[in-house]
Amino acid sequence: MSIDRTPARRSISFRAATACKLLFIGVLVGCSASSTNASPTQVQTPLILSVHDAPVPFRGSDGKTHLVYELWVTNFSSAQITVTQAEVFGDGQPLETLGTSQIAQRLQPVGNADRSTSAIMQPGTVSLLFLHLILPDGTAVPQKLSQEIAFSAVGRDQQFMEHGGTIKVDVRPPLIIGPPLMGANLISADSCCDAIRHTRAALPINGRVWLAQRYAVDWEQLDDHNRIYSGPRDDVHSYTIYGDNVYAVADGKVVLAINDQPDQVPGQPPSGITLDNADGNAVIEDLGNGGYALYAHLVPGSVTVHVGDTLTRGEVVGKVGNSGNSIAPHLHFHVTNGPLPLASNGLPYEIDSYQLTAISPSTEAFDEAEANGTPLGVTPVDPPAAVTNALPLDQLVFTLGPPSTR
Repeated sequence: MSIDRTPARRSISFRAATACKLLFIGVLVGCSASSTNASPTQVQTPLILSVHDAPVPFRGSDGKTHLVYELWVTNFSSAQITVTQAEVFGDGQPLETLGTSQIAQRLQPVGNADRSTSAIMQPGTVSLLFLHLILPDGTAVPQKLSQEIAFSAVGRDQQFMEHGGTIKVDVRPPLIIGPPLMGANLISADSCCDAIRHTRAALPINGRVWLAQRYAVDWEQLDDHNRIYSGPRDDVHSYTIYGDNVYAVADGKVVLAINDQPDQVPGQPPSGITLDNADGNAVIEDLGNGGYALYAHLVPGSVTVHVGDTLTRGEVVGKVGNSGNSIAPHLHFHVTNGPLPLASNGLPYEIDSYQLTAISPSTEAFDEAEANGTPLGVTPVDPPAAVTNALPLDQLVFTLGPPSTR
């Protein structure tokens, strides 16, 4: 992420013993000097900071350690505020600083279906600040994270600070798995860690907000001319990846298998999609150790497994299709901590061995190539880079498993 290293203006710091405290009582009323009494003090906190899901460190295909999580920011006041800076601390030491422009791209009001973002928070609202930390080489994974938010309020000239959102890092080792596909020119669309469609897909289901797709990837494939499809856009058979085998990524047991959903017409949003049929034809596999793999949008009638079956790594579970909530044939793959595809929390995973062969310019370039059937202007990696035990990051082209026999 691009980081603004401009120091925060700390006209008020909640860490300073003599700091002036901001009071919000219905409206913004001003500041008062803090007490020097050693007894516990009571200080209003107009911004409430919390982290619901502790980040799990993982290695990305760039060879670096990543932490991905969401900071919940509640404006518990009657003032409109602008978040101007956010600083993340690991074990009390500064790790990352985000300036206003970065916050404006990462602070998302809850309930925004279009995933639009803003640094401005209206009174009595909640937003999620989507954080992605990349640890410098040689930096140990912190045991604990905390955040400090700088903000201004309408009608006030001062800059204020709030500290909170302290969370212990979940140091469980990521699951090591095999590839769900095999072949060349496979592109990791909307993968971790800054892709909006998956990483920011927080959904309220069954009385809780879940982010099952935090580490999801939509696997698509380029042909020899770097096109996603060749032929009519509305024909599933025009797409390079359509009908490719999907493989079990590890030994495990099938806990869900759907096989009767029709393919959607590519190039147009499907209608009548519910939570229960959003994945189309799909398989969920219990990988053990608290992890569940979802293979979604498969070809109708192609699912070869049933609930209760025991899978072995590399076993075919179905074929890549366009069923469910899909506008182009692809394999949606993610790992969660529960057997429900959306009412679960996304977990990182690492594929044990593959090759990085090219780099896509951007999500925007990919979307344009998919919309128009034109070549995607990728930058080759020559020679291909061998990757081991890492999560495939966004907009990269890989060779997974043995070469395709198509």
